[in-house]
Amino acid sequence: MDNYQDRLQKVIAQSGVASRRKAEKLIEDGKVKVNGKVVTTLGTKVSPDDEVEVEGIPLEKEQPVYYLLYKPRGVISSVKDEKGRKVVTELLPEIKERIFPVGRLDYDTSGILLLTNDGEFANLLMHPKHQMSKVYVAKIKGIPTKDQLLQLKKGIVVDGEKLKAEHVKVLSTDNRKNTAIIQLILHQGKNRQIRRMMEYIEFPVDKLKREQFGFLTLQGLNPGEYRELTPKEVKQLIAEAKKNRKK
Repeated sequence: MDNYQDRLQKVIAQSGVASRRKAEKLIEDGKVKVNGKVVTTLGTKVSPDDEVEVEGIPLEKEQPVYYLLYKPRGVISSVKDEKGRKVVTELLPEIKERIFPVGRLDYDTSGILLLTNDGEFANLLMHPKHQMSKVYVAKIKGIPTKDQLLQLKKGIVVDGEKLKAEHVKVLSTDNRKNTAIIQLILHQGKNRQIRRMMEYIEFPVDKLKREQFGFLTLQGLNPGEYRELTPKEVKQLIAEAKKNRKK
């Protein structure tokens, strides 16, 4: 399982040692080592766990940091966007560390998103074999029957991928507007999974929010706000992921 990785020249540039262009020249000139070995290939990927030296001086390793963000709708779960849309790291402008999101929430989905600079932690939580529980609430068009929702628990194949919910229930219905609010619990984290599942059974999603990740909730936060995870919460997340591990 690979850690979160970034291009070597980018890592050097972000550490403040040199500009991106200067970093590329240092690599080509054989002045950069990764884990004690000279690297001259531009675009080489490194993780936060790799030891990088520039002209014999080790890059300072960042202390691991862990944040919980209440992601609003209309923000990309990424550190950059080629279309110039707002990205989640812009919501944490005071954070100096090289953080990145743990997994993703769609552009139009709000709710809990974790951010960290700890690649091992991120991969532990994202890997499907660790079955981290994620609770979503969706407002949908139409009012599904129990049998229709049961399809989602049994699993459906959409675009060649098996998509499955661990739990689905209707929280409320509005017969006049012909809408329903449902809760879904997932272990998977496929791209646009809930929207694809609901479209498949012909109940398109109007609004979607992730209300819980493992034991973490959005309590005390408004959209766009964030807080640092406590050391106890970090340990508890790691323990939960390891406990849930699928054989």
